[in-house]
Amino acid sequence: MKMHQILFLLFILLSSTNALVQDFCVANLKGPDGPAGYPCKTEAKVTVDDFVFSGLAKAGNTSNIIKAAVTPAFVAQFPGVNGLGLSLARLDLAPGGVIPLHTHPGASEVLVVLHGSITAGFISSANSVYVKTVHKGDIMVFPQGLLHFQANAGGKPATAIASLSSPNPGLQITAFALFGNNLTSALVEKTTFLDDAQVKKLKAILGGTG
Repeated sequence: MKMHQILFLLFILLSSTNALVQDFCVANLKGPDGPAGYPCKTEAKVTVDDFVFSGLAKAGNTSNIIKAAVTPAFVAQFPGVNGLGLSLARLDLAPGGVIPLHTHPGASEVLVVLHGSITAGFISSANSVYVKTVHKGDIMVFPQGLLHFQANAGGKPATAIASLSSPNPGLQITAFALFGNNLTSALVEKTTFLDDAQVKKLKAILGGTG
């Protein structure tokens, strides 16, 4: 094949590739959410407001059982992150507050402490525990899918921003998974080695039945 033919084919290939590239895919939240994310809004309907989210400016309500609040900026709240492989959340922890053991099946997490002190940690698949008290300006990372937690480590409110490597990272809180559903108490007792009274007490607190 001659050089000019090779160059012509390369030009066609590059032109075809560029035609498939999109700058962004703002989520059409009325469409189905699949493994690749939400379908895209038509570009004519996209505005600058799709790329701006102000929800993390205000502290969350910590008047609850865990004395903590998580304010998400996931794709459902912030359609502009659709397809970009990232999202954010704000964590507010009152004194004594805790984000209980939980996992994000679809994302790793980076925590940046803005105010106060937070004791945070995760458990590896080998059951090794990694715990550290982090302070203003400190950063801690939690690998994808591993159980992790954050707890206020001082007598003052603590605030942090979490960055996650997916626009829809998923969330499963261990305590609610065990005691906030309709799995029978007998099965919970068998799988957790807790006694009947303790299981029923936790189910009553967390809204479970059975």
